[in-house]
Amino acid sequence: MQSESQIPIASQAASKKFATRMALFYGTLFGMTGTHLPFFTVWLKAVGIDAFWIGLITAVPPVTRFTVLPLVTGLAERRQALRGGIIMTAFATALGFFILGTQHLPVLVFLIYALTCCLWTPMVPLTDAYALRGVKRYGLNYGPLRLWGSAAFVLGALVCGAVFDLIAARNLIWIIAGAAALGALASLALQPHGRTARPGTGSASALLRDGGFLAVIVASALIQGSHAAYYIFASIAWQQAGFDGLTIAVLWVLGVIAEIVLFALSPRFTLQPSTLVMIAALSAAARWAITAQDPPLAVLAIVQLAHALSFGLTQVGVMGLMLHHVPGHVMARAQGYLTACGGIVAGLASIASGTIYETWGQGIYYVMAVMAASGGLVVWLARERLAHQPHKAASGG
Repeated sequence: MQSESQIPIASQAASKKFATRMALFYGTLFGMTGTHLPFFTVWLKAVGIDAFWIGLITAVPPVTRFTVLPLVTGLAERRQALRGGIIMTAFATALGFFILGTQHLPVLVFLIYALTCCLWTPMVPLTDAYALRGVKRYGLNYGPLRLWGSAAFVLGALVCGAVFDLIAARNLIWIIAGAAALGALASLALQPHGRTARPGTGSASALLRDGGFLAVIVASALIQGSHAAYYIFASIAWQQAGFDGLTIAVLWVLGVIAEIVLFALSPRFTLQPSTLVMIAALSAAARWAITAQDPPLAVLAIVQLAHALSFGLTQVGVMGLMLHHVPGHVMARAQGYLTACGGIVAGLASIASGTIYETWGQGIYYVMAVMAASGGLVVWLARERLAHQPHKAASGG
């Protein structure tokens, strides 16, 4: 059977069909996240769950990312069932959130949410692995597919925010569950890729012995993890600076819009993926260094546009490195390792950010700047390995 690198580019019609369905699923996947991230804790509070249990419950997703997630992605790949894994996790996630909505006891909410997250958090790496196989098979670009996820995230948050004043907060869970159900239905439209060749045995474990692959996942974790303080404290700091709710919302949306534009333009990029990641790392370091200065609103608005580089360009560059350095038959496990490493670093960065912010305030962003720059340094040190050893990792030879 032919390996993926030997499969001819499909017809334009087949390519467009895959792109449309992939974009739709990315949209539902991140649209659901857009409803969950801002409003899940609001629902928890509305049903009478106290702060201690809210903290415990919301800690579940990061824990599953570096514990259960790699096991699920590995299982799906060993069975050569990425599409089946996506469909199963999508329906299990929707069912989990619908069941969750019927429970109000903290212990039951925690247990049901934990079980749901065990199958929800692997959906993104499974989807990215499936998408990258399609990118190679159909001759597409990753960015234009992924941008629909970012756009849907904004739409999901806006929709949930629009109905926030129209329904009781205890009913917000049904919007989240409904969004998850849409994702489950959209997963059925994903096309089978067919089975991939396995050029060697024990090849997945070789990923963790490959310096180039380790450089990719560590660099990604450091650069993306440098956003931890921003995600946690940006709105708090802006509120303390006297910005109203609308201004704060616009600042967040500016970053996501810039990210969407970058994803749309990414097919025109001609630089090597490793160079893109280094540019992203330097951009992130500059962004956090400026943010630490407590800039005025006009400057801050411009700095927010740098989210396209600090987050979006990192994503595009890392996915390019994964596509060129990791063979298709272990892509899901590679995505699982990438997500797990990112989860560990982001979790540690979040914990550290709380302590540092209490002492240094906006000075926390200097630490984030160093963190992002370190990610760029990792790629720079591994640049020759990444440039000259495509598909060597886990190749079995």
